[in-house]
Amino acid sequence: MGSIPASLSPVCGRARAASGSEAEGVGMKSEHPASAEQIWAALAALGAEPVADPQVRSEGPREADRLRLLGALLATAEWEITAATRLSEEGEIEDVLQTSLGWTDRLGRDPGLAVNVLTNRLQRTAMQVSESEGEQSLPGREASFAAAMTALYTLSAQMHADRGDVEGTRRALGGAEEALIDVMQGVHDLRIAIGDGPRETEGPED
Repeated sequence: MGSIPASLSPVCGRARAASGSEAEGVGMKSEHPASAEQIWAALAALGAEPVADPQVRSEGPREADRLRLLGALLATAEWEITAATRLSEEGEIEDVLQTSLGWTDRLGRDPGLAVNVLTNRLQRTAMQVSESEGEQSLPGREASFAAAMTALYTLSAQMHADRGDVEGTRRALGGAEEALIDVMQGVHDLRIAIGDGPRETEGPED
């Protein structure tokens, strides 16, 4: 499995800080953790199993590959949901609702578990939207990353408040406010990039 690109290291650090020290939830452990072979079988059933490089590895999936395989399974499920969601406004709302109901049927009965999963999702979203092909960071992606972090910190603040942790709430709100400033800066920078910046004041007419 490849290492995290250097360009994503700051992103990972901020995401870990929010999801760990700021957005910690109750401890969670899967009752029936899927093995690498089971995840591979699920991918194969969907026609989405990864193609292994025989020069690198000839044997089947290893437990060390479990999280990467879970990521592939998640991407497959998200792609299936996206492809099945209708593009009309009314149809899209109904389809998203049905997907959300299915998600709630699986996780929503345990509020602590649901919040943990949402926190993990926001962390992944922040990392993924910040990825760019070049070395230069793009303002729209920077703003999108900050928006996901704003949601992550704000959710964390509510979790701390629910537990009566005033200091934890303050720290999380501080992170949310900083991230929100980054959102506005990224939006401003993108406007400048497309030529929507403030125009120079014209001098008085003769």
